[in-house]
Amino acid sequence: MDVMIDLETMGTRPDCVVLTIGAVKFDPVGDREPVDQLYYRLDIERQTALGRTIDDSTLAWWSQQSEEVRDEAFSDADRTDLDVVLNHLNRFVVGAKNIWAHGAVFDITILENLMRQLGRPCPWNYWQVSDSRTLFKLLPQDPRPADRGDLHNALADAYFQAQGVQHAMSLWTDFLAQADSKNES
Repeated sequence: MDVMIDLETMGTRPDCVVLTIGAVKFDPVGDREPVDQLYYRLDIERQTALGRTIDDSTLAWWSQQSEEVRDEAFSDADRTDLDVVLNHLNRFVVGAKNIWAHGAVFDITILENLMRQLGRPCPWNYWQVSDSRTLFKLLPQDPRPADRGDLHNALADAYFQAQGVQHAMSLWTDFLAQADSKNES
């Protein structure tokens, strides 16, 4: 199994405040629905006390999102201590072959920065990190459904990104099979 991780944040720098984290486990070359999920709203006060940043332009972007999306990301309800979140994330990724995110230098970079700031080891190796954004750009069109709901909900985004990887990998497998059959002819 692989793991897809998505964050919703208050900036784009590696040291920005993380609002929510979502993750799912999935088989990138299978067609089974992504399984097991992890979702947390992170403690914002502790992050700001640690000096993590909030970007005005990102806040302006959030203000343009639907009220439902903003409420989910910014609600004070159920905020979880950073150490609890990172402990659960660490256990969640144990045994994962690859750790995916939608962008090579966003979600993973921010999480690794947060872990370093808290003196925590990163639970994956650099060579395990895979990027769905680059994979999707290699396709004629984005493999995620255009009508997917819950945009900018970290768990929903992780789920649809995992499904997109599965779709992209099935196209790649089909392509290779066709190439093999042409070469055998």
